[in-house]
Amino acid sequence: MKLSGLSTLWKAPKLNPETRKALTLPVLRPWDRYGRNFHMAWLGFFVAYLSWFAFPPLQASIKKDLNLSAKDVSNSNVVGLAATMLGRFTLGPLCDMVGPRYTMVFALLLGAIPTAFVPLVKNKEGLFAIRFFVGLLGGTFVPCQMWATAFFDTSVVGRVNGLTAGWGNAGGGVAYFTMPAVVNDLLDRGFGESRAWRYAFLVCPFVLIIVVAIVMLLFGSDCPEGRWSNRKQIKGAPPAGSGSTTPDVYDTPLRQSLEEKNANSKGLVNVSGIEVEPVDQPVQEIEEFIEKPTWKDLLKVGFHPRTMLTALPYATNIGGELAMESILSAFYLDHAEKLGEHWTQQLAGNWGSMMGLMNIVARPLGGYISDVLYRKYHTTMAKKYWMLLCGLLQGVLLLWIGLDKSIGMPGLIVGLAITSVVMQAGNGACFSLVPHINPHHTGIVAGMTGGFGNVGSIMFSLAFRFSVTSTGATDYQTGIWKISIAMIVLNIACTFIPLGPDDFSGKLRRRFMN
Repeated sequence: MKLSGLSTLWKAPKLNPETRKALTLPVLRPWDRYGRNFHMAWLGFFVAYLSWFAFPPLQASIKKDLNLSAKDVSNSNVVGLAATMLGRFTLGPLCDMVGPRYTMVFALLLGAIPTAFVPLVKNKEGLFAIRFFVGLLGGTFVPCQMWATAFFDTSVVGRVNGLTAGWGNAGGGVAYFTMPAVVNDLLDRGFGESRAWRYAFLVCPFVLIIVVAIVMLLFGSDCPEGRWSNRKQIKGAPPAGSGSTTPDVYDTPLRQSLEEKNANSKGLVNVSGIEVEPVDQPVQEIEEFIEKPTWKDLLKVGFHPRTMLTALPYATNIGGELAMESILSAFYLDHAEKLGEHWTQQLAGNWGSMMGLMNIVARPLGGYISDVLYRKYHTTMAKKYWMLLCGLLQGVLLLWIGLDKSIGMPGLIVGLAITSVVMQAGNGACFSLVPHINPHHTGIVAGMTGGFGNVGSIMFSLAFRFSVTSTGATDYQTGIWKISIAMIVLNIACTFIPLGPDDFSGKLRRRFMN
């Protein structure tokens, strides 16, 4: 049954009867449980990124006020990324235990505290401390993706995760033109430059984080069944907390969408005002239900090769994006100066916002293409190779940008725009594949994948940290071509991690073993 068409955007969603997950995305139906929680997922991530990325666009003011060196600026970026890495590794298992909604609220309120303390920063040590704790907000990406996965079926999860992540990620882009604008407004009101950049954090991200967290607590839901503890209370399924009921999913086929299972459908029935696909027998399928992880699960699932299949490419995709966004404004100012052009902090910030804002379209596009390929070829291998193709292309594009020292500002902007589209499409493709890896511990897989994204961003930021010239200035293009080489090598290497028995890398391994 075809479930496409614009009308699905505002009509009540059709549901998978086995899981009560939506088969369509009612994005224009915010009063509906599925539409409402979709919007809360990306909005929480958006305000978190707004605070996390509020520092780079104000880098010129902060550097001058605190008397920072180029190495200090690079170190502060690394500190923030390291905190996000820890947050993502931690929040993944927490999502499996208490659900994504409370995990998101916890992370937002925790990150709001250091955001409010930004005006107290007096030196580089204070900046490092604040950036570390604000960096924990970057971990909200994991509950954002888990929240969407909890409400939407595998057949549409690619585009849904792409939209929530893409729209949320746009908060980083919005920060690039919002924060300088807030600072300029405070300057016009008589605040000195030293006070203006500090108070901007209170005026913009802090207030928004608190409001969004409260809205989530009042109007959000944990899962389609309501409370997280009720997520298994459907026909034929054991109650939550009754222990593991599933085999090792790495020894079984990857889960399929409802369409692939060829469920016996005889039209739609209405359950509590929501259309559900009917079945002829009691539902017993529980493969999609997330279980409370043990320490053994954390180790076994977290470091399994199949988990690394999404974690390593994501380290290059989002890792490269985060590293580039942290230096983009400074890179534009530096390159313009080398070309004899004069750019202001506001102008550099406006163009720097481009990479973050393109997430609104590019990341969902990557997830959508992944879903289309999945439906067309009926195999998760299509998602795998689409993801790796994006990773390879982004490396080639950045290699060109890094080696072309004479590239003009228009060419640089266009080149980075194309790179951003490919990079963010790869991000969407990656988290389209994540829900297939281990359905019972999706939080662990999402946390490891998201955490590795920050491992990549730290490594790539160190490339800029150690690309400082004898004059003390950062050679950004040298750092970029170094990053590109790592991207190309890692994505090619990941083609040899088998996703299933029919994957060519799995066949190749069996041939050598035999």
